[in-house]
Amino acid sequence: MRHLDKVTAFITRHDGDEVLLFEHPYAGIQIPAGTVEEGEPFAQAALREAREESGLNELHVCAFLDTQETRLPDHLPFIARTTRAYARPDAASFNWVQFRRGIQVTAQRRANGFTQVTYQESDDTLNPQYITFHITAWVADDALADTLRRHFFHLEFRGASPDRWRVQTDNHMFTPFWARCDALPPINPPQDAWLDFLTRIR
Repeated sequence: MRHLDKVTAFITRHDGDEVLLFEHPYAGIQIPAGTVEEGEPFAQAALREAREESGLNELHVCAFLDTQETRLPDHLPFIARTTRAYARPDAASFNWVQFRRGIQVTAQRRANGFTQVTYQESDDTLNPQYITFHITAWVADDALADTLRRHFFHLEFRGASPDRWRVQTDNHMFTPFWARCDALPPINPPQDAWLDFLTRIR
């Protein structure tokens, strides 16, 4: 298997007194983050993801903070490249759907160079009551990542914006907002553990 690269962007304003967060409609309060495209420089990926999730353009990369590498549990790989999903462990079988690079799946079983994986979403990931979307299919083993590398960057916003607004992106309506670094709201796990990086940029 292989690794997958992701980025996290700490976007600050007012000399680092405020940081940009966003409210996901189903997954609580988060920090801008996303998947690096194949061949994309990490700093460029951080800037792209920050712009997509915030809708802000006056963003500047200030510093690379660190990289964390995590070996994933065998049953929780990421999709390392956008790939066809098959009905059987056979590339000649029915393949009407594909899995997008960067999503995490649950591995069920392996056979003939393929892994059967499941991807699902619930109505509310903070307090799930029912499954809204569920798909199980086979993907080639080399389409899965067993290691996650996350690259952390500090970005600065040098423009004018409201304190809170809405952005349509990634098939969701996000609500970005500025929060004081000394009075942060609860951040959705596991992202709450990333807040230690804020001490490096203040």
